[in-house]
Amino acid sequence: MSALTPECEEKILSPLGAILPLEKKLKDFQKLKPKKILMIAGPTACGKTSLSLLLAEMLKGEIISADSMQVYKGMDIGTAKVSMEDQSRVPHHLIDIRHIQDHFNVVDFYYEARQCCESILARDKVPILVGGSGFYFRTLIYGPPSGPPPMPELRQGLEDELERMGSEVLYEKLKAADPIYAATITPHDKHKIVRALEIVTLTGERVSKNEWKRIRPLPDFEYHSWFIYRPRNVLYPAIEARCEQMLERGLIDEVKGLDKQGLRHNSSASQAIGYRQCLDFLETSQDENEYKKFVRKFKTASRQYAKRQFTWFRKEPLFHWLNVDVHDLEIAAEMIAKEFNSTL
Repeated sequence: MSALTPECEEKILSPLGAILPLEKKLKDFQKLKPKKILMIAGPTACGKTSLSLLLAEMLKGEIISADSMQVYKGMDIGTAKVSMEDQSRVPHHLIDIRHIQDHFNVVDFYYEARQCCESILARDKVPILVGGSGFYFRTLIYGPPSGPPPMPELRQGLEDELERMGSEVLYEKLKAADPIYAATITPHDKHKIVRALEIVTLTGERVSKNEWKRIRPLPDFEYHSWFIYRPRNVLYPAIEARCEQMLERGLIDEVKGLDKQGLRHNSSASQAIGYRQCLDFLETSQDENEYKKFVRKFKTASRQYAKRQFTWFRKEPLFHWLNVDVHDLEIAAEMIAKEFNSTL
């Protein structure tokens, strides 16, 4: 049998020759294409935990907590931390990774959350970030907020002033200097107040103007972002019921135990909603009137935080809003999973 001529051999091999470079280009494209991550944000008592567990099972995902307080061991009841049973059902990350004496800020979250995302993606699983902190979500999407490095002398002076005059006085100063940023925090956020006044003093500019220089999301991930909510006339009673449940489960005893471990010396953890009000209550006579006052402040602070969450996420263009009072959680999970899977 005669050998094929070079011309015939080229014609026979050309279809395969066309496929091989195409496959290589496809693999290269897949390496370059941002990998998808899912974000579920929303106020307390709206069903984030249940929804995230459903999504994790539908999408073969693992959950990353985007909660600034769930990182602390022992802060369980007041943060509505996911149960150990549910943690065994679906892998969870960034929960119980710090002792109460340790500090954890948004920059720590940025690097650790991104590392978790990469690790989960390397296992061909879907990272699902769940929480209520708009500040944390925004940092993950756009990168840590910019700002000058701290000046120890100035920082110490502001902290001394805060101790002498109280955080409310410095908060009023911040409101005068930067009302936009001040509206995103509370008079009890001591660390944020001091840092904001430090930036204003050092740069002469508002924090709200320079907080994020980037206007585009970081390119290494494809963000599928959802804000789930319930109407306020439904949500607020649910929040108050959640507060009552936390108290029934032993929030006061939890705070007493954490106080012995150094809760008051942690400038961020000691200001967490529920914990701040409880610490104040423990300094009173703790009679019935003081208890009622404490519960009222706890519920009010929780509602006000939910209101700020609505305000924050309205300004976040990447987040789709989903009313889970109209769609039950299973249908909501199916809708979110369908959207997530609709893009290649």
